Amino acid sequence: METIYLAKWESRFWAWLIDILLVGVLSDLIVESSGFFWDFGFTNMAGFGVSGLLIFIYWTLFEGYTGQSVGKMALSLKVTDREGGKIGFGVAALESFGKAFLLPLDCLIGWLAMPDSKLRLFNRISSTIVIRTKYEEPEGVRYVKEDE
Repeated sequence: METIYLAKWESRFWAWLIDILLVGVLSDLIVESSGFFWDFGFTNMAGFGVSGLLIFIYWTLFEGYTGQSVGKMALSLKVTDREGGKIGFGVAALESFGKAFLLPLDCLIGWLAMPDSKLRLFNRISSTIVIRTKYEEPEGVRYVKEDE
């Protein structure tokens, strides 16, 4: 029997923050470089829409392909199915939808309806979990620190 360690909310928050900041910078560059949004005075609304769409695509692609966004990689976290296996792009899109567009409700419903489960509502709907990854050297390889 394999042991799977569910990620703490705190670790998940920091990974989320890294991702939001990273995609936020990209979103700002897109919105501010586009004269269309600026000319019509929709900068805030356009920025919100572009950011939401970009973060949704970002999470869907990264987590659908590797299970990890940049924030999750930095904090050794991974999105998996309930058995710890890889998720595909469809499942990643469903799981990402809640945190990209409905995060406050997604978390609140998860915390209230499923206390101590460490699941957001869209984790439950998509049958995903966020786990702490463990570092292991590949079989037959040993890493040695270089003397300084």
